[in-house]
Amino acid sequence: ITLNSASSVEQLRKEGNELFKCGDYEGALTAYTQALGLGATPQDQAILHRNRAACHLKLEDYNKAETEASKAIEKDGGDVKALYRRSQALEKLGRLDQAVLDLQRCVSLEPKNRVFQEALRNIGGQIQEKVRYMSSTDAKVEQMFQILLDPEEKGTEKKQKASQNLVVLAREDAGAEKIFRSNGVQLLQRLLDTGETDLMLAALRTLVGICSEHQSRTVATLSVLGTRRVVSILGVENQAVSLAACHLLQVMSDALKEGIKKGFRGKEGAIIVDPARELKVLISNLLELLTEVGVSGQGRDNALTLLIKVVPRKSPKDPNNSLTLWVIDQGLKKILEVGGSVQDPPGELTVTANSRMSASILLSKLFDDLKCDAERENFHRLCENYIKSWFEGHGLAGKLRAIQTVSCLLQGPCDAGNRALELSGVMESVIALCASEQEEEQLVAVEALIHAAGKAKRASFITANGVSLLKDLYKRSEKDSIRIRALVGLCKLGSAGGTDFSMKQFAEGSTLKLAKQCRKWLCNDQIDAGTRRWAVEGLAYLTFDADVKEEFVEDESALKALFQLSRSEDRSVLFAVASALVNCTNSYDYEEPDPKMVELAKYAKQHVPEQHPKDKPSFVRARVKKLLAAGVVSAMTCMVKTESPVLTNSCRELLSRVFLALVEEVEDRGTVVAQGGGKSLIPLALEGTDVGQTKAAQALAKLTITSNPEMTFPGERIYEVVRPLVSLLHLNCSGLQNFEALMALTNLAGISERLRQKILKEKAVPMIEGYMFEEHEMIRRAATECMCNLAMSKEVQDLFEAQGNDRLKLLVLYSGEDDELLRRAAAGGLAMLTSMRPSLCSRIPQVTTHWLEILQALLLSPSQELQHRGAVVVLNMVEASRETASTLMESEVLEILSVLAKGEESPVTRAAAACLGKAVEYRLIQPNRDGE
Repeated sequence: ITLNSASSVEQLRKEGNELFKCGDYEGALTAYTQALGLGATPQDQAILHRNRAACHLKLEDYNKAETEASKAIEKDGGDVKALYRRSQALEKLGRLDQAVLDLQRCVSLEPKNRVFQEALRNIGGQIQEKVRYMSSTDAKVEQMFQILLDPEEKGTEKKQKASQNLVVLAREDAGAEKIFRSNGVQLLQRLLDTGETDLMLAALRTLVGICSEHQSRTVATLSVLGTRRVVSILGVENQAVSLAACHLLQVMSDALKEGIKKGFRGKEGAIIVDPARELKVLISNLLELLTEVGVSGQGRDNALTLLIKVVPRKSPKDPNNSLTLWVIDQGLKKILEVGGSVQDPPGELTVTANSRMSASILLSKLFDDLKCDAERENFHRLCENYIKSWFEGHGLAGKLRAIQTVSCLLQGPCDAGNRALELSGVMESVIALCASEQEEEQLVAVEALIHAAGKAKRASFITANGVSLLKDLYKRSEKDSIRIRALVGLCKLGSAGGTDFSMKQFAEGSTLKLAKQCRKWLCNDQIDAGTRRWAVEGLAYLTFDADVKEEFVEDESALKALFQLSRSEDRSVLFAVASALVNCTNSYDYEEPDPKMVELAKYAKQHVPEQHPKDKPSFVRARVKKLLAAGVVSAMTCMVKTESPVLTNSCRELLSRVFLALVEEVEDRGTVVAQGGGKSLIPLALEGTDVGQTKAAQALAKLTITSNPEMTFPGERIYEVVRPLVSLLHLNCSGLQNFEALMALTNLAGISERLRQKILKEKAVPMIEGYMFEEHEMIRRAATECMCNLAMSKEVQDLFEAQGNDRLKLLVLYSGEDDELLRRAAAGGLAMLTSMRPSLCSRIPQVTTHWLEILQALLLSPSQELQHRGAVVVLNMVEASRETASTLMESEVLEILSVLAKGEESPVTRAAAACLGKAVEYRLIQPNRDGE
């Protein structure tokens, strides 16, 4: 070590000590850190590390304090101050047993030190207190169960309090372990056996705590309670109890899946025989429950929801789909039985409005999880055999069940549905039953016809055979339930042209008439929700027509009815509501045709798609305003919250599209935030189709740019916004999406160090750096601004300081660009970096020969902001080393600073005066006679 650096280590340490005494712990930390960077001796390093530990203790960052003290102890095992500081940090972190070891070592090194003796006594007391508390927890657990299981205490407040305490205790792992070891599962079983709602809920919620993320406790719980017993609770009439059981089974299956993934050995392995086997037992019980008579409709829906969540692979990257194949072999018929059930006739399974839709979604997920043609062929075969078995030899009731099952497949894995439609006699029976005198039979047939109408293969056959039949039903039927469905069938066939204005299936004006009728049905709350849902289906098709959209958004009562229905028990309406909103806001993908291609097409007498005049942007904006006024955001917020499997990824994508359309105009964003839109966009941006996630992330970016992010995303929610925004930086996103993401991240990076750390953790820095080279000036500028805000973080400063990179050079060159906003961003970053890392000052002259010109241009800029930034950079360079100061004072910079220093009092004059003062101190210049 040179004498010079040894003395500067000493100097910096003293400086740090002074700052520490004054209470500037951040400043002291910086000084000690700089001293460490100068190559101190091991002994000095030990002192500096323990001093840094003292700073962290004062700043209440106990993890860092422990790390620093440990580094000091590594350098010098007998450093008693470092040992004491580490014990203080460990005590604060609650690791009392480790803190005691350090204190005992301190006392053995300095037996007479009172401080150490006192600390050791104090911590001994704390440890005893902890032991007492843990044993009292045992007593508490016992006491809670005593109260809960006492028949005398029926429905008392005491009982309620005990059940709440039990649930709270189980949320902490230590508490869950206590309950588990205190014979808790057997006692909870007794609570479940009471059949009292409150006690059953308390028991189920406590079991969630016990099983959460813990394989061995989950397996033990299942073996005590019996898998069959736990699954059967799903089927009870009480909805709250059924939902709580559903949540418990979800937690249990997650714990078992985790066990399979990790392949446990050792201590846990001794308890767990085979988590894969336990999971199969659980799933086979769920499949059994689907077809058990006496199970509530809600319970059946919850079982389907669990199967949807647990069975198919989370991602196609996981090659193992054996669970899906096993479920298809064991339970496909049972799922089809729910899907083919006709609602509530005597002797049938009890189902809800959502059961068939949930069965369709489960079938669809299972089918999508198949990997090869042989697996798909097997699926088709099983479906066809099941449908044939009902279609032949069971009379009319069997035919209806077969047709209903085909409908279920058409709504789910439509390939299987199309195959089933082609079975001999099925389509003919559908057409024949449409004319039945019995409403129930007609309903089943017309719905099958509607679902078949959307499938390309069948559409031509149905257009030929079904259109006249549907028209006939629509005109002649006396029952609204039939007319409404017939209308939807016509709408479905009539909307084949999509948004193409020139491809209209119906006579001029008839779409408006049909839409008017749909709105009338929608507003009629005398009709049941299941039938009104079909009115929404009709509008989902008819709103491709811009005239229909215009009339619909004007009809306030129809919009209110639509939003009301989206909150109803029947969740299968969600997709239709979302589709109608996408059409009204024009948030579907629409590509402007190339004018040259249009000319060619006309010349070749080819069909040219035309856009409706009322689909122009001004009309769309007006429609968005009307939807916002009618309360569309709060309706969509409720839709996003739904726990139902009906909220599929494609449904999420539709909602994301609508949200993006709603936040397009800056003045509408406040309304969207006020009605809870910001909160709803986060789950949409984190889960769903790629397109849906991107659209939701872009909407989040727009909100983050124009409103205060801390108000829009209060509390912890603000950290969840970072990942979706970073996803918009990928190259497959558009330039506008990149730009908006950069602007939003700039805003977040300016808020707090914790947010900057989150951005760094999401690996955004390399992408942001890439955009600093973008040709488009707005993107380049946004990336530079973002990088400058991130440069407040130590990790980013380290990147600039690392040898052999051009980061600093780029900032210096951008500080001399023509684009004033880019210059401002780059010069601001340069000012901050040179303040935080003085070592960068001496590197500025090395990065480009134009460095002096660039600094002079900043100082001479007509913009006060640029002048100030330039003056700060120059001041930092002057303060960093005499050599750099000398180069600056020998150039025109001296003259410019002299002029600036004489200006009116401002940050620029103060910085210029400070530069000159420092140069006088270095004796590079002399003050003139007036002392200036």
